[in-house]
Amino acid sequence: MVRMSRREFEDAVDDALDSLPDEVARAVAEANVAILVEEEPPAGEDLLGLYVGIPLDERSVFQGYAEPDRILIFRGPLSRLAVDREHLVHEIRVTVLHEIGHLFGIDDARLHELGWG
Repeated sequence: MVRMSRREFEDAVDDALDSLPDEVARAVAEANVAILVEEEPPAGEDLLGLYVGIPLDERSVFQGYAEPDRILIFRGPLSRLAVDREHLVHEIRVTVLHEIGHLFGIDDARLHELGWG
């Protein structure tokens, strides 16, 4: 397990978001999505991150008001997975990109092919 303060962890999430190409970052910013760090996934779930919402490719102007989508990044499981700080930062980035991929409607199989497993 790698120990990283919550602030450092959140900074690593921010760094992953800052690494996005401008077009992708703009689309995420316009997508009505909140990106949050949570300590643990829901009980019984074995997750590093979770996208909750309606992917951009399935949205419709006829849906009316909708709560913001959420991307949850789970600090506990990622910290337990990592073998060192560099590995943790890498896994945070991969998890952020993976969940953003779901926002864009990309399925798990394709995300794994892209290296965002």
